[in-house]
Amino acid sequence: MTGSSPVQLIRPKRFGDTRGWFTEVYSVPAFSALGIDCTFLQDNHSLSVPAFTLRGLHFQTPPRGQDKLVRCVRGAIFDVAVDIRKGSPTYGKWIGAELSAENGHQLFIPIGFAHGFLTLEDNCEVTYKCSDIYAPDSDGGIRWDDLAVGIDWPMPARTIPELSAKDAVQPLLADFDSPFPYDGRPLAPLA
Repeated sequence: MTGSSPVQLIRPKRFGDTRGWFTEVYSVPAFSALGIDCTFLQDNHSLSVPAFTLRGLHFQTPPRGQDKLVRCVRGAIFDVAVDIRKGSPTYGKWIGAELSAENGHQLFIPIGFAHGFLTLEDNCEVTYKCSDIYAPDSDGGIRWDDLAVGIDWPMPARTIPELSAKDAVQPLLADFDSPFPYDGRPLAPLA
């Protein structure tokens, strides 16, 4: 799908009645129709107890890169992808969307993008599919607050998010030598 944005916001349809609702969150034919043809090998599930917990910005380097399909199953998060593909005209640019249990939206983040999220409520649970298993030797990240990237995290002024020790000391984008090639698809606004 040359020309389409590599990061995609997926809005699964919900079918409801007096009992509640039903939705199909993943289907190979439906995702193939969107140009998403990866095979997912691992599912992850996280719980973040305090609001304004920030996880990211993470990625795995080749040959263990990971496409991710992220959704929030309890609470609400602001989910972000940062283009880290060498030679991309949108290198260092970011895109974000609110994912919540209420809206049911998902964000597809392909290899070549750093991923992170900020919880907007207490007790948020996030699940995501990955196209490769966790590989500690390929684990990487960049700073969540890198001014060169300039993510506008939706949190009150002077709030310091809850961070892991690892995320507090990730390198700046300027100190990162990207191994990810540009595939000809610049980052575009979410449709």
